[in-house]
Amino acid sequence: MSTNKTAPSDVSPQDFLQTVKPARRQSDALALLDLFQRVSGYPPVMWGPSIIGFGQYHYRYNSGREGDFLATGFSPRKANLVLYIMPGYQDYSAILARVGKHKLGKSCLYINKLDDIDLTVLEELIQTGLADLNAKWPVHAG
Repeated sequence: MSTNKTAPSDVSPQDFLQTVKPARRQSDALALLDLFQRVSGYPPVMWGPSIIGFGQYHYRYNSGREGDFLATGFSPRKANLVLYIMPGYQDYSAILARVGKHKLGKSCLYINKLDDIDLTVLEELIQTGLADLNAKWPVHAG
């Protein structure tokens, strides 16, 4: 059985964010750090080299594969901000229609800058994603 390559580490999310460039990406990431912590109620933890996660859950698939993963979080990548906020098995189109300019992955939201989105709607999306995830696999602080 293989293990997840993305796992929690002891690296400080605040220290990691001090290395983010350019300055605009860093300021958006610091704002997301506060927003995710406030909305989720979980402390930030680095997962892998560049993902800041909030809360975690244990999953077990029908195939027998199981592991632990972050419940919600984000990564300030060079090309855009990647938000891990949707479990991937629910339809969030009604909320996404109101969030603002974004691109969508299976369970990720890609945004260029925070000014492109409605932060109140983003909070709703994070809360909804966490509630849906928690209904399937209980979320905890880790």
